[in-house]
Amino acid sequence: MLRTIRITLATIFLVGLTLLFLDFTGTAHQWLSWMAKAQALEAILALNAIVIVALVVLTLVFGRIYCSVICPLGIMQDIFGWLGKKAKKNRYTFSPEVKWLRYPMLLLMIVAFVAGIGSLVQLLAPYSAFGRIMTMLFQPLWQLGNNVLASIAERADSYAFYSVDVWLKSLPVLLIAVATLVLLFVLAWRGGRTYCNTVCPVGTLLSFLARFSWLKVRFDADKCKNCSLCTKNCKASCIDYKTHTVDYSRCVVCGDCIAKCKFGALKYAGPSGSSQARTSTPSGVDSSKRAFLVGTALATTTALAQDKLVDGGLATIKAKQSPKRLTPLTPPGSQSFRHFAQRCTGCQLCVSKCPNDVLRPSTDLMHMMLPEMSYDRGWCRPECTRCSEVCPAGAIKLIDEEEKTSIQMGHAIVVAKECISAQGTDECGNCARHCPTGAITMVPSDPADDLSPSVPAINEAQCIGCGACEYVCPVRPLSAIHVEGHEVHRHV
Repeated sequence: MLRTIRITLATIFLVGLTLLFLDFTGTAHQWLSWMAKAQALEAILALNAIVIVALVVLTLVFGRIYCSVICPLGIMQDIFGWLGKKAKKNRYTFSPEVKWLRYPMLLLMIVAFVAGIGSLVQLLAPYSAFGRIMTMLFQPLWQLGNNVLASIAERADSYAFYSVDVWLKSLPVLLIAVATLVLLFVLAWRGGRTYCNTVCPVGTLLSFLARFSWLKVRFDADKCKNCSLCTKNCKASCIDYKTHTVDYSRCVVCGDCIAKCKFGALKYAGPSGSSQARTSTPSGVDSSKRAFLVGTALATTTALAQDKLVDGGLATIKAKQSPKRLTPLTPPGSQSFRHFAQRCTGCQLCVSKCPNDVLRPSTDLMHMMLPEMSYDRGWCRPECTRCSEVCPAGAIKLIDEEEKTSIQMGHAIVVAKECISAQGTDECGNCARHCPTGAITMVPSDPADDLSPSVPAINEAQCIGCGACEYVCPVRPLSAIHVEGHEVHRHV
């Protein structure tokens, strides 16, 4: 019963979080965004006291069920491990805790966070690893499938589906996602929860609390026949049947050992009662009631928780490139580059949800996978606040449409020698016509000659850095006007 409830709840979380990343319509986050906010590291960075307290209480009462029910990377490992067990049954053995690796990895995460080395934080964060895999590998496949359905529907004069652009957001991050998936598969196939109990800093952090949990898997030494099935089916390698002990810091309360025990020697119970076993266990505990209690607690806790570019005939169509900005552009609501880099875990949820194709992972070595803005495929529309709505770590503060129009995340800069209008051969003015704040006006290049070629003039106090001008500029490959980011966002 315990195992059944755990699998059911884990399936709900895995399917929900997967849909949260794959969905590009903006529907899923309205119903499923709480699942992202229930992730441990993201709740800590967002200072979400309710979720933090709930996870602490959950762990102190039930053990590390977070890792096997709520964490999507942990559930993914269970699937890979299950496939490994299909190939070879009773494959696991007991192994001591790898302290020399576990605790340095947690320390490395803390040091990287304090030092502002976002790349390391994002590599080690479990939810971020899952997000990279979903966004970089599976979302494009999901979109391709959608486009096939859209093509079929179009032939039937139906608009139930619409086509979307499928594009490579970042080759380095794609390669990291592939390497992460392969590593997880190999480790889980061979050793079950190896990654979870040796590399993952969140698992190590929760292990400090799990040692003192009230409900635990406990031995009844009198009933144990030393058949070793519990040890051979423990994906965390934390059960030593010879000494009738369980390493509770690594146990993720999956229930596999209890399901495999044919003699009733294992119980998931509290410390009350007495027994002749090495670890006390209540005699006559109804495991189905305990399992029901676990399921009820888990369910209660989780409840808390563009248009195509047209050149207008003014320039030869080439692929537009993003300029090298002196200061990276961060989304409105991120407040500053420093705040954004310190809070963001690189889960890529905002990247997968951006309807304007503005956000993509950075390729900067120090901030690899940190989302940044680019206007070669779209621009940041004033009415869109999707990224602030889905961010689970508090890196992007929740804002409304009215507030967004007053946030200055950067300002436009004109490269006059590249401007079509400034060259005097054609009149353009695309940037001025499409500026939503009216910050761009076309003025004579020679103030003394009203008939001289027009050039864009920027009112920096009025410009919010939305990138509409950079996006619609017909000059290729680099626009004649581009946006430079601000270290600290301002209100205009």
